[in-house]
Amino acid sequence: MKREYDFSKGVRGKFHRPGTTLNLPVYLDADVLDYLAAKAKVKGVAVNDIVNDLLRKDIALIEGMK
Repeated sequence: MKREYDFSKGVRGKFHRPGTTLNLPVYLDADVLDYLAAKAKVKGVAVNDIVNDLLRKDIALIEGMK
C-alpha cells in the first residue's frame, strides 16, 4: 500500500443509491441444503421458500416465548 492516497478529486456518495436493499448471501451446509432441496422438490417450490418458511416459524416460536 502507498503511504498516502490522494482523495482530492473524490466524490462523496458517488455510488450511493437511496432505497436500495442488499440481499446478503446465506451459505448452507451441504447436508442441510440436500435435505431442504429434496423437500422443496417434493413440494414443487424453491429452496429459498422452504428456508424462509422455516425461519418464520422459528421467529414466531422465539417471539411466542417472550
